[in-house]
Amino acid sequence: MADPFIGEIKIFPYTFAPRFWASCDGQLLPISQNTALFSILGVTYGGDGRTSVGLPNLQGRAPMHPGLGPGLTSRYLGEKTGSDTVVLGERNLPIHQHDVAGVRRLGTSDTPDSSLFPATDLNLGVEQYIRTETNLESMASASLATSGGTEFHENRQPSLVMHFCIALAGTYPSRN
Repeated sequence: MADPFIGEIKIFPYTFAPRFWASCDGQLLPISQNTALFSILGVTYGGDGRTSVGLPNLQGRAPMHPGLGPGLTSRYLGEKTGSDTVVLGERNLPIHQHDVAGVRRLGTSDTPDSSLFPATDLNLGVEQYIRTETNLESMASASLATSGGTEFHENRQPSLVMHFCIALAGTYPSRN
């Protein structure tokens, strides 16, 4: 294998960083021992720029190209974006309605079961909505309870965990 470029990131199928490589886990390295790497990365991924340089942290993250593509949001090198979990609220859902429909008729029972819903008093009797007949009619929206509870849901794409590493030594990359 040819020498890698300093700062080059590769994916490895094992749990350790090979010699002259470091894990892309956000660790800070001393500039005094990594001057070439610092001259390439600067403080893009962390560090104070005087004594330490930060490595990219790809733990639990998908790499993304910087810039702006058609219909995309502009992203800059080193920017962290996204979230592991999201709480869905009303503003995240499309406008929709939950309906229960049935046929209105004078009821014979005031006890609900799998096909009968007591609804209102009609002529001092109970009006029922019956789901098992034709000519269905929607019930009042106030008769349905709100659902949901602002709980988190998993927000990551299907993934295969691999080990991202960055070259600490090798060929210094020249610009075109």
